[in-house]
Parts: sequence; structure tokens; C-alpha cells
Amino acid sequence: MVTMVMKYFLNLLLFTFLMGAFVSAHSSVSMAQSSFAIAATVNKSAISESDVNDRLKLTFASSGVPKSNVEKNSARTQALNLLIEEELKIQEAERQNLSVTKEEIDVGFANLAKQNNMTADQFKIILEQQGIPVSTLRQQVKAQLAWIKVVTQVLRPKVDVSENDINAKMALMKDKIGATEYNAFDIFLPVTNESEEAKIKELAEKIIAELKAGRAPFEMAAAQFSKSETAPRGGSLGWVKEGDLPKELDLAVRSLSKGQISPPIRGLGGYYILTVKETRIASKETLPSEDEMLNTIGLERLERLATRYLSDIKSAAFIDRRG
Repeated sequence: MVTMVMKYFLNLLLFTFLMGAFVSAHSSVSMAQSSFAIAATVNKSAISESDVNDRLKLTFASSGVPKSNVEKNSARTQALNLLIEEELKIQEAERQNLSVTKEEIDVGFANLAKQNNMTADQFKIILEQQGIPVSTLRQQVKAQLAWIKVVTQVLRPKVDVSENDINAKMALMKDKIGATEYNAFDIFLPVTNESEEAKIKELAEKIIAELKAGRAPFEMAAAQFSKSETAPRGGSLGWVKEGDLPKELDLAVRSLSKGQISPPIRGLGGYYILTVKETRIASKETLPSEDEMLNTIGLERLERLATRYLSDIKSAAFIDRRG
């Protein structure tokens, strides 16, 4: 069997920011005092309540979802989980002797500013005006860059796609010519234990309300709130056909009209929010080329491998949530 060399590239996990009005709600003395408390320890590193509060500010400002005490309480769990994951990614990169330099972080930060038609200095001013420490965003950029290095240098060499893999997938797609395809997007909010169930569902319902009101673009909400593999792509699942997704999600996608937002869907591991941007009928013209199929299969396998790898890192880590 001749194994084809992969040609796909892992895109830099950049996200765009919606700079809407943001009102800081951290004025009380008790809040100021609690910000110095430890929210969690991750192996030998600590995450402070101040870190969590700063991430919440960034999350609400960048997603476009307005903040209230209710939404803040619901989103806190997600923010803390995200910070824990980011710390684990940085630690794993260090364990693999993969360093992220200050210069690389500067470039990543400058790229985000450029996406918003700003210089890095202008972007810093915008963040500071909204009470968001620049260090909060730089830490997020560092974690993304660290994980990209782990995925591309440690995991990617383990992924292979053969000609038989491509041919089998192409045959399956040809069998579905004439079927309806859905350009679907998702937001996934994981539930890691029973005590989080109500809060996560409440957060899902709030995000849905803001999406339906047009106050938060789906892609930005996905980039900041979702824990799906699709989050760096704004939640894009690509074109999916009947039977491509788990049963509960498959039924939901087929029931949605163009632009409609689903209610919270309780799936394996947490809550999903779905939308469909377009529909079409699969035809010979919509079939991907062999190179495109190579990229698709390779990226899917790499994403699954990265998810399992991160899950194993979590399982082996000492994580102590204090609140």
C-alpha cells in the first residue's frame, strides 16, 4: 500500500474580537479581596480568582454576549476549565521541550490586532479601556501557540492517510449523491460533573437568547465559549449529511431551517447549540477533490488524536479546584 504524504496545514488558532460596550462590575471590596485567592492548582501551578475574573471579562467582551451576574456565574465554570486546559497545554509543551518565545507571542498578538484593523498599541489601549489586562490575552495566545507546537511536532507525525482511506471515503460520498447536506455550526459546553449541570444549561440558554436577538455572532460565541474541536473555526462543522453526526445532533440539524438556532441539546458530555447556515443537494459538482479529501481526513484524525491526548494529560494531572 502506498501511503500518501500529508499536505494539510494546521491553521494558527486565531479568533476575532467584537469590541462592544463593556461595564466592569468588580468594584466591591470583597470582590477585590477574593481576586487574590486561589481558584485552582494545576500540578505545581496556581490559577487565581483574578485570572478567572480577567478571563471572564475577555470572554464577554470578545463574544458579544452581554454580562450580568447570572451569566457571569454560569460562565465562571467554563472560564476556569479553559484556564486549566491552557495551563496543561503550556506545561505539556514545556515537557516536550517546545518553548514559546516572547517574539512569537508578540506576533500572535499583532495578528489579532491586524484582524481588527488596529496596530498592537491601539489594540492594547482598547483592552485596557475595557478593564482587560493585556497579559490575559497574551497568556491565551501563548497557550494556543504552545498547543499548536505540540500538535504539529508531536502528534502530526503519528497521523497517516492512505490512498485506500481516501478512496473509501470518496465512495461513501458518491453513494450519498442526491442527499441533503447542511452547512452546520456548533457550540459545545461540557458538563464535567453533576453539580455543573444546571449552570451549564443556564449558560447555554443565555447564549441562545443572545444569538437569537442578534447581539452575538455565532462564530464569535463559538470561539470564546465552545469546547468543541470546531471552536477555532467559529464552530464550523463543514457540510454534513444525514447520519454524519450522533443521533441527537443529526435529528436537530435536519429539523433546523436556514439561520435557525437550536435549543440546548443534551448530548454525550454536555450541551450543544446548533445552527445551519446553508443547505444544498449533494452532487458530483460538490464532491471534494482527492487532495481536499486527504486534508479533511487528516485534519479530522489529528483533531481526534489531539483531543484524546489532552484528555490523557488531564487524567494524569493533579488538578484541585478551590471554588
